[in-house]
Amino acid sequence: MAEHPIKLLDVVALTVDLPDYNLWRGQVGTVVETLANNTAFEVEFSDRDGRTFESIGLRPEQIMVLHFEPASPLKPGMVTA
Repeated sequence: MAEHPIKLLDVVALTVDLPDYNLWRGQVGTVVETLANNTAFEVEFSDRDGRTFESIGLRPEQIMVLHFEPASPLKPGMVTA
């Protein structure tokens, strides 16, 4: 996380299932608030029409930032498909 810190308005995906909230690994949300000195994040999950159906505080290990541009440069030792 230190190399690519999670920031406000980042698009993220869940890395875990959260059945109590009807949220499942892979669901996409947006970081709408940073909490506790960037040790937690409020993530908003919306439908295709932009209506929020859940907003929840999550720890960094529960989410991953989605990237829409190629990562550059590749670090030594990185595996590419």
